[in-house]
Amino acid sequence: MDLGLDRDELDKCVQCALCLPHCPTFRVTGEDARSPRGRIGLMRAVQYHDAPLSDQVVESFDTCVQCRGCEPACPSGVRFGRLIEQTRETLVGAGHRPPAKLRFALAALDHHRALLAGSTALAVAQRAHLVPSGLGLPESLPLRRPTLEPSGGDVHLFTGCVMDAWQRDVHLAAKQVLEAMGVGVAPTGAAAPCCGALHQHAGMADKFRGMAAATVAAFDDDQPILVDSAGCGAAMKEYGNLLGTPAAAAFSARVFDIDEWIALRVDDLPHATPLEISVAVQDPCHLRHVQKVHESVRTVLRPFVRELVELDDDGLCCGAGGAFSIVQPELAGLIRDRKTESIVRADADLVASANPGCSLHLQQAGHEVAHPIQLVARALSGVGT
Repeated sequence: MDLGLDRDELDKCVQCALCLPHCPTFRVTGEDARSPRGRIGLMRAVQYHDAPLSDQVVESFDTCVQCRGCEPACPSGVRFGRLIEQTRETLVGAGHRPPAKLRFALAALDHHRALLAGSTALAVAQRAHLVPSGLGLPESLPLRRPTLEPSGGDVHLFTGCVMDAWQRDVHLAAKQVLEAMGVGVAPTGAAAPCCGALHQHAGMADKFRGMAAATVAAFDDDQPILVDSAGCGAAMKEYGNLLGTPAAAAFSARVFDIDEWIALRVDDLPHATPLEISVAVQDPCHLRHVQKVHESVRTVLRPFVRELVELDDDGLCCGAGGAFSIVQPELAGLIRDRKTESIVRADADLVASANPGCSLHLQQAGHEVAHPIQLVARALSGVGT
């Protein structure tokens, strides 16, 4: 079967195994089929030698978190993220579709008002104890959300889908910090309801391309687009390569993680008394391995907390992986256990994470987690000093 993989890219892998320590699924299973090296071996077997797509082969591809932690470790420069995305796209086209519950959830993400209404209804049902546990939901979904009114047009604040429904308080904190810097903020809201990152991870490439094109078309100016979700920002920065149009390339060049953008202007932040807390920094994979701007979090956060604490796991994935924790809960839990061990050793007051999926996944393990921009907003407002 032709997986549609670029032969030169597929042949770059020399099977050296230097990626293995950086692969979360290999770390918790010890199985080569759960490593980048093993998965590339299976890709070659299928594409070059017409090996059958057995359940075991499909499972090997399905159990990749897509953290891309293997890429910085690879001496040959294998772009494993592109290989696994293309493989999943081909598998979906061949009938190996994502689980029905995931397809159902993803179908609502680009219908902004319906998503917000559905989330509110789910919050009511949750409080009535009508929602089963184990769905990967926050412990207390919000019944009401703070209003996000525009304050100018210096920057766009991409609010997205699930994060706007469940973590709008992060957007509010981002807006407060930007305004404290003298920046006028235009939240995107329903104009750009979803970036499509979760669809891309699931192999639903046609849907992702459509959502990417719609997002590009929603911005008809040249102002910066700030994103406070690492996964969304990583996807949007790759629109240019994905769509191959000048408009998409120009769009991607305007996308910044919010900490990345503020770090370039850190002197514009007002001075404030640091919060009397120690903070362990958890680097979301798509901020560290894809966008490669994770140091910006430290630049922005350091003046506003008593102490920053580095985890000792070299940025290993927490197991959230977009929807990975929903479709592969056992593996995701084992991966999170390793992250928990590192967090416990750090002995900090709370964890800072710049991605909503990571935050929710870690909170479900009992960790207190905040977005870095929330801590900056709290310090600037004098709360908790």
